Parts: sequence; structure tokens; C-alpha cells
Amino acid sequence: MPVKLKDAVVVITGASSGIGRATAREFARKGSSLVLAARRDDALRAVQAEVNSLARGHWPFPPM
Repeated sequence: MPVKLKDAVVVITGASSGIGRATAREFARKGSSLVLAARRDDALRAVQAEVNSLARGHWPFPPM
């Protein structure tokens, strides 16, 4: 049975670059809500802005 990613909550560590960033973009396109974690605050905020632009609705992110 296929997994439904729309409206799923996905936690991604290492989200500021590489595979983590690509994973965040893909889950955002699929309609998942994301919780992103990374060591570099500036890069994490850039990813947050990027996935927010892909979103079709609200996207919760924890306060930094």
C-alpha cells in the first residue's frame, strides 16, 4: 500500500544542504508538513523560505 505524504509530518535533520535540503523540497512538493533541523541558522532559514514558496498552505516550523 502506498504511503500518503500529503498532510504527513516529516522531521528532517541536516536540512540546510545536500540530501537534507533536496529531501525537504521533495516532501514540500508532496504536501507534507516539515520540521527542519540544521546547525547553520542562516542556511536553515533559506531552506525554510524555499519550501514555503513551494507550499500550498501553511507550513509549521519550530521557533529557532
